[in-house]
Amino acid sequence: MAKIVYISGGQRSGKSQFAEEFVLHASSHPVYVATARVLDDDFRERVRIHQDRRGPQWTNIEEPLYLGRLRLDHRVVLVDCLTLWTTNFFFDKGEDRIEEAFECIKSELDIFLQSSGAQMIVFVSNEIGLGGTSPNRMQRKFADLLGLVNQYVAKQSDEAYLCISGIPVRIK
Repeated sequence: MAKIVYISGGQRSGKSQFAEEFVLHASSHPVYVATARVLDDDFRERVRIHQDRRGPQWTNIEEPLYLGRLRLDHRVVLVDCLTLWTTNFFFDKGEDRIEEAFECIKSELDIFLQSSGAQMIVFVSNEIGLGGTSPNRMQRKFADLLGLVNQYVAKQSDEAYLCISGIPVRIK
């Protein structure tokens, strides 16, 4: 089973850059698994900036749902990010079916962790639960789902970090 590292933080907290550096210390040719569905120009630009920051030593894979399909024998892998991956399940299943979405996510994660063959998997996610409870029902439902996913991955992790203002703090 792969070593699991969980990295969380708020938007623009430095978590992705920390994760990329962390992975590059473990491998000179890591794998980057992008989970986002790019739906607008602003997000497309964010993706481009991330891609430009990474060099040609990265193997890039785009997989918005089925991580369990990936075979990454003896590779060091960065999954960026659980938040966008969870978003895909949330909208595919619908906001009133978060229990079903969570079961699908857990199943896909379990398959991925057990059969990917990776040496190390680093998961990046957003910590969106620190800002209080939203008055918007859909945002509350999503925060609930992402909180469950983050807890599930963090409990299985060998190491966990929280990035705050560009400073990674080891929490596990």
